[in-house]
Amino acid sequence: MDMNWIEIGDISDIPLRGARCVKTPQGKIAVFRTAENEVFAIEDHCPHKGGPLSQGIVHGAAVTCPLHNWVISLETGKALGADEGSVRTIPVRNEDGVLSIRLDSLMMAAE
Repeated sequence: MDMNWIEIGDISDIPLRGARCVKTPQGKIAVFRTAENEVFAIEDHCPHKGGPLSQGIVHGAAVTCPLHNWVISLETGKALGADEGSVRTIPVRNEDGVLSIRLDSLMMAAE
């Protein structure tokens, strides 16, 4: 199967412990950069009340939703602690600082 990688910019576009929002036909994707320069991509809405995760605080490999402080794992998309729920994770690749996400995984998950 052909991998549908979409280039979304350079890692330097995202501040350390920050995020950028990417609009796709399937909705907004939040692309996060951790303090360790790891990059993760998840849906940009909290499973709780739909808060914009891209505006949350990144700590370790997790983000805290700005609305109600739910903590979402950037690795699994699952809510941590006592909270339940999850968002889809999107494959992201970093090639010499150039970031790409794979959208066919979204298409398949949406079907």
